[in-house]
Amino acid sequence: MKNNTRPPVLFLAHGSPMNALADNDFTRALASLGRRLPRPQAVLCVSAHWQTRGSALTGMARPRTIHDFGGFPQALYAVSYPAPGSPALARRARELLGPQTAIDEDEWGLDHGTWSVLRHLYPNADVPVVQLGVDFGASARRHFELGEKLRPLRDEGVLIVGSGNVVHNLRRISWEEDAPVADWAAEFSDAVKARALARDYDALLAAPVSLPGGRESVPTPDHYDPLLYVLGAAHAHDAPSVLFDSVQNGSISMLSLGFGLPA
Repeated sequence: MKNNTRPPVLFLAHGSPMNALADNDFTRALASLGRRLPRPQAVLCVSAHWQTRGSALTGMARPRTIHDFGGFPQALYAVSYPAPGSPALARRARELLGPQTAIDEDEWGLDHGTWSVLRHLYPNADVPVVQLGVDFGASARRHFELGEKLRPLRDEGVLIVGSGNVVHNLRRISWEEDAPVADWAAEFSDAVKARALARDYDALLAAPVSLPGGRESVPTPDHYDPLLYVLGAAHAHDAPSVLFDSVQNGSISMLSLGFGLPA
C-alpha cells in the first residue's frame, strides 16, 4: 500500500453501551468519519473490554457479538455486528507482536468496546475485524511498544483503532447523558488532548496521576491503555487531530483522536 493511502490510527471513545443505539453528536461524528476514511482492508481494534494475560488476538473467521454488560434495555442485547474476522491478520499481528501472543479461535469475539463504535463507522459490518486484548500486566511503556510493533500493518491496509475513554470513573457517573461535567474530568481530558496534539507522549506515558485531575479520572487504567497502543502505532509525522470532544454522563470523556488522517 502506498503511503498516501495508508490508513490513519484512531483512538475512539465508546462511553455507555447505549451509544451503539444512539443518534447523537458523537455517533454522527463517527458516521461522518467512516464516510471520510479510505476503506481499509481490515480493522485491528484494541478494546478496553478485553483484558488479557499477555497479548491475545481473536483468530476466528466469524467472531460472535459479545454483550458484555448488564442492566440495559433489551434492544441493546439484540444488536448484532456480524463483521467477518481475519485469521490471516491475526497470524500477521502475532508475527509482529511475537510468538508468545495467543490467538483465540473459540472463546471471545467482538465486545462492545469494538462493535459499539464500528457499527457507526462501518454500519454494513463488511470490513474484517480482529480484536487485540489489552495485556493487563503490561506497563504503559510496554503498551506503547506493542503499538509500535503493530505499525507496519498500516502499510498493509489495516486501520488500527484503540477503543476506551481517557476519563472513565463509573463511581462518579450520572445516568443523565448531558449531566454537568465534573471539573476534574474536564481538566484531565483537556490535559490529555493538549499533550496529544503537542505529541508530548512522555507525559501521556507517565502515570495519569501526574496530570491534573488524573487520580479521579483514571481510577483503573483499562480504558486509558488503548490510547497508548494508538500513540505507538502513529508515525512521528502523522498529524494529530481531534475527532470529537465532550464529556457524557458527567465523568466519561468522549475525547476521540486521529493520527495521520487524510486531508
